[in-house]
Amino acid sequence: MLVVSREKQSFHDDVFANFSKYVSPGDCLVVNDTRVFPARLHGHRNNSSGAIVEVFLVRAVDQEEIVWNVLVKPGKRVRAGDRIIFGDRLEAEVLSQGDFGERTLRFSASEPVSDLLEEIGQTPLPPYIRRAPRSADRHRYQTVFAEKRGSVAAPTAGLHFTQAMLDACQSAGAEIARITLHVGLGTFAPLRNENVAEIQLHEEYFEISDSNALKMRGAGRLFPVGTTSVRTIETALLHGGLKAMQGETNLFIYPGFHFRGTGAMLTNFHLPQSSLLMLVAAFAGWELTLQAYRHAVAQKYRFFSYGDCMLIE
Repeated sequence: MLVVSREKQSFHDDVFANFSKYVSPGDCLVVNDTRVFPARLHGHRNNSSGAIVEVFLVRAVDQEEIVWNVLVKPGKRVRAGDRIIFGDRLEAEVLSQGDFGERTLRFSASEPVSDLLEEIGQTPLPPYIRRAPRSADRHRYQTVFAEKRGSVAAPTAGLHFTQAMLDACQSAGAEIARITLHVGLGTFAPLRNENVAEIQLHEEYFEISDSNALKMRGAGRLFPVGTTSVRTIETALLHGGLKAMQGETNLFIYPGFHFRGTGAMLTNFHLPQSSLLMLVAAFAGWELTLQAYRHAVAQKYRFFSYGDCMLIE
């Protein structure tokens, strides 16, 4: 764990086992209780080519989970009007197509589609994990506070925590508040425009309960775990304050953003040209962020979902 001090404009190396030492009485750790669902499917086109198609479920359009926004690969081969077959029990029609592999599918089956997707879908492991998903991944690629199904990727800063660490933080005087933000394209899609002011992220669903809002309002310092928790807090404060609410957010936080609630944060190390790295730079400052990342590379910190973390105070 790399510990970065904004006040001192410095950083030092530590280990996550010492995380609770950085928590103070009056702090409120804000964790994302979203749960990853088996979002990756494999099928074939119902035409003469029978080409294999990978479908990555992103978000259900309706409550019955029949119509979905998805990503397909290879995108150039899948067009509106095509049908994709997933074994004997499930198929889908391509209703529309967009840029960068985005499609809208309508699934059909003789049994509940949501049950079938849960059964035949695979855990959407990050692409740099070069092996097929295993049954154990359905449990391992989750945080200890995962509860509400809806994410296509884990909120990775939360993967560091065990129940023992949460207990240690509470013993140090911190409250634990839960929010929900279902991770989708708004979190992990790469930025494709050099002018950040023109970038619009995809919307993602979030919610805050009254009891958890009360914990956050009473905190001396809000300490979100992960960028999704930061975005949920800052979205709420931009739209009426920390209170019970639910809705959609496409909040893009980049340098120059005025943080209204975030006092410290824990995050992993992120890819270049990502909204996640822009958020970190907005909070810590560009120069300090770049210095910290250079140090992390030199010290062989691990990046990405199962990698090491950075605490920014």
